Amino acid sequence: MKERVFTANLALPDSGLVKLTWGNVSEIDRDAGVIVIKPSGIPYSKMKICDMVVTNLNGDLLEAGLKPSSDLATHIELYKAFKEINSVVHTHSKHAVMWAQSGREIPAYGTTHADTFYGGIPCTRQLTSEEVTSAYELETGKVIIETFKEKSIDPLAVPGVLVYGHGPFTWGETPQKAVENSVVLDEVAEMACMTEMVNKTVQPIPQYLLDKHYFRKHGISAYYGQV
Repeated sequence: MKERVFTANLALPDSGLVKLTWGNVSEIDRDAGVIVIKPSGIPYSKMKICDMVVTNLNGDLLEAGLKPSSDLATHIELYKAFKEINSVVHTHSKHAVMWAQSGREIPAYGTTHADTFYGGIPCTRQLTSEEVTSAYELETGKVIIETFKEKSIDPLAVPGVLVYGHGPFTWGETPQKAVENSVVLDEVAEMACMTEMVNKTVQPIPQYLLDKHYFRKHGISAYYGQV
């Protein structure tokens, strides 16, 4: 797990999603009762596999060493609510943050979006002053879950979210897949921004095209790629 989480964390700057120390990846093993996550504030160029932090499912340290990412509480809330996911990624990637700062969801304007996200990528409401001052990272996780419940969104069909004024979180079955979803999210964020510049009255793609592109890659009738 440490090696997988380490490799996934290094993929963030390699993919252009992270500058400085602005990001983290975790993985959960529910049967073993452990979470592995990036240490807080450590430059990617100096990280080692052994630096990855191991906690229990409540976030308590299981090994002596570095402090875990400050976003650990958010990851834990997502793991509790979304039982099918095994990895969470957080970045401050430029184009996704642009949309998060605007407080807008990213509409599904094209098939590149639809290949990964079955509909718009939602943006949460703004956290209240009380939520920020009481338990910021915990409440960040809760507002993500609240958004998916209120909008009746399947977190496996839309494996990412924007936190208002903050940035994106994505998730997946593996750390590699969760990072891939972060890459796609930032790409479609940039595409959506440019699309609106080209055509101010653009509309999301029709449902039948969204269905075609999403379900040819996902579900029991998927046929994209090799067996």
